[in-house]
Amino acid sequence: MERKLQALRTPRAAGLVGIVFALLLGVAIVLVRVAVPDVPGNVGNAWVTDPSRRRTVQTALNLVPFAGIFFLWFMGAVRARIGAAEDQFFAMVFLGSGLLFVATLFGAAAAAGGLLVTADVSGAGSKLQGWSFGRHVTYSLLTTYAMRMAAVFTFSTSTIGQRLGVLPRWLSLVGYLVALTLLLVSGTVAWSELVFPLWALVVSLHILVASLRPGPGPVVAS
Repeated sequence: MERKLQALRTPRAAGLVGIVFALLLGVAIVLVRVAVPDVPGNVGNAWVTDPSRRRTVQTALNLVPFAGIFFLWFMGAVRARIGAAEDQFFAMVFLGSGLLFVATLFGAAAAAGGLLVTADVSGAGSKLQGWSFGRHVTYSLLTTYAMRMAAVFTFSTSTIGQRLGVLPRWLSLVGYLVALTLLLVSGTVAWSELVFPLWALVVSLHILVASLRPGPGPVVAS
């Protein structure tokens, strides 16, 4: 009886923490994109002298650790949902890409935090040493490395969900399209990284709705 109740609670937990993760990450990305535009020259440095933009960046950075924590919970809940039926190869890719995503996401947040500290120390009117380097590192970690790991995570999750009937076919296909987008254009097309939290939100809503339906079995792929 206890195992049955746990099986019923697990997909619901995966859906809830996934929704929280998607919202937190999406808000953090939007705040950073709005406050620190990825443009050459001094235009992208305007936020340093703007207290409102500096507060926006700091708010986004404060959200990132919580997004990472909820993402780890989401991974754990999904793995518990899969259980002993998981394929070892895809399970390793799923776990490794998820952990690397969190690591690179935290690295991007730390680099952005370093820019804030540099601005505080140097002063708004002085030339910020290493500003261009720091901004490039921040965007590279976020849009190139973190999003590539997110692409691998999306692909492996969609494949596992499709094979086990946890995700419908259309949602797995959407996941493959999201993975291709993150792999090919996330480093060059602005705002394209938002497809990852949007995908996580859709998947989490599907898992949550499916857990509320009567019937013990997983959702059968269409």
